[in-house]
Amino acid sequence: MPKRNRKHRRKKSFFTKYPKWAYWIGGLAVVGVYIWLFYYFFVGPFGFRWRALYGDANYPDGYEIRGIDISHYQGKIDWERLQNAMIEKCPLRFIVVKATEGSSSVDETFRDNFKNAREYGFIRGAYHFWSNKSTAREQAAWYLKNVHLKEGDLPPVLDVEHKPADMSVEDFQREILTWLHVVEDKYHVKPIIYTYYKFKVKYLGTQVFDDYPYWIAHYYVDKVDYDGEWKFWQHTDAGKLPGIKGYVDFDLYNGSFYDLKRLCIKE
Repeated sequence: MPKRNRKHRRKKSFFTKYPKWAYWIGGLAVVGVYIWLFYYFFVGPFGFRWRALYGDANYPDGYEIRGIDISHYQGKIDWERLQNAMIEKCPLRFIVVKATEGSSSVDETFRDNFKNAREYGFIRGAYHFWSNKSTAREQAAWYLKNVHLKEGDLPPVLDVEHKPADMSVEDFQREILTWLHVVEDKYHVKPIIYTYYKFKVKYLGTQVFDDYPYWIAHYYVDKVDYDGEWKFWQHTDAGKLPGIKGYVDFDLYNGSFYDLKRLCIKE
């Protein structure tokens, strides 16, 4: 038999070695692994944030002090309409505004939102979004440079949702405590820690963090499934209010309006 024909037969036998159904199973297995990896790294850790795609805002019973948190994602807000907004027959009492991120970013709507929140009669707060790309001291200095809280404002807020993969839990906790201590020295009040439920339990579950007011993000549940104390609960990111286009986060305070005002910064 000529060599050319032998090569053709060898090539053909290689591609017909397995039946077609085996290739289908292999392809489906690859797709399955890809879906699992995507869920594990991108959906699982932040699953509560994906639920707004198919869930409606829920309104936990037994709480009367309602609030929202906002950033540039809410766009231009009509404060005249928002001023008298109600959430389940309860007036909107407090608004927490995104201020800074990392050591070089200021939210583009922060100054207007922060000023308007006070002018329109809301208790206001300002939060810093933690970044793993700069040190705690750099981030604390950046927050203090750009945020000037006054009497009647909520304590500073640290939003922390990510831990560096190459940093130990102990070192990460020391970094978080550094930010908290630097900011506390400025305002003489314990900053508020915002994070989602699983992150708090896994990375910030030691006793030292129990000294700080906790703002828990725990969506689409009837009650907070957390054994420790908490002050605020972000219970949905699918809220709708007059004056705000699109969705907004709904929050509530675990206490009375008097208690909320006592938590605020004193002169």
